[in-house]
Amino acid sequence: MEKEIREFVIYLHDVKKTSENTELSYKRDLQKLQSFLKEQGIEEPGRITETSLNSYILFLEKNQFAPATVSRHIAAVKAFFHFMVKKGMVSEDVSENLKAPRIEKKMPEILTMGEVVRLLEQPGRNTPKEIRDRAMLELLYATGIRVSELISLQITDLNLRLGYIICRDSSKERAIPFGNQAKEALLLYLKEARDILIKGTQTETLFVNCSGKPMSRQGFWKLIKYYAAKAGIEADITPHTLRHSFAAHLVEKGADLHSVQEMMGHSDISSTQVYANIGGSRIRSVYQQAHPRK
Repeated sequence: MEKEIREFVIYLHDVKKTSENTELSYKRDLQKLQSFLKEQGIEEPGRITETSLNSYILFLEKNQFAPATVSRHIAAVKAFFHFMVKKGMVSEDVSENLKAPRIEKKMPEILTMGEVVRLLEQPGRNTPKEIRDRAMLELLYATGIRVSELISLQITDLNLRLGYIICRDSSKERAIPFGNQAKEALLLYLKEARDILIKGTQTETLFVNCSGKPMSRQGFWKLIKYYAAKAGIEADITPHTLRHSFAAHLVEKGADLHSVQEMMGHSDISSTQVYANIGGSRIRSVYQQAHPRK
């Protein structure tokens, strides 16, 4: 099965144009399946049956894997078998009837508007690093983009005159506007900090670390944790918290879900609907606390 997995990952990269993270995730999940099947004496894809796949899913569930993780494994297995059938490696798709477990959608952690203001005010304007940090936080909250999109931005993706950025993934791109606060922070970064940070190297990456190289996810995670603690925010926030807060605050202020969906890059409106539910929960909480005849 090792050869088939290798060819599948190459297919994802060359044909589907998936990200490196997706490819590593699929490869890791399928190698786990391979190890399980090997222990059952199954090493050839043609010998895998629907029963053996169901046994694997049961094994994951018995070992306390979260429903979301089990669903991800099932998605990997289904994609793998679809590929093998298409390439004539197996005669039938025995993964067809696999059912993903029901996943209860957790409400995402969001900050209050006051907490966001405190967080964004933490980076100073005294050093290139602080100026960069402020620009990154302001842009993240102004646009709701993913951290992976933030650290991948190129200079050419930024239109300061019209106030928008271009975000791209493997299949599409979207233009997202930003306001004056983010614009001012970006102007200051480009004018006073970026040239110092890149240390004379030639790079089109918008945000770089103190060595002049592209910022990593881990580097930004540490950055946001540092400023959250400095702002006295007790919630265990992650870089994704500002993305959730951006969407929830827009919906709370009356933005329509389809516009928020487009800005967030959600393929399904149900992913955006959760932010409306947050608003409803907050309204109920305020009502219960304040209404004289509750």
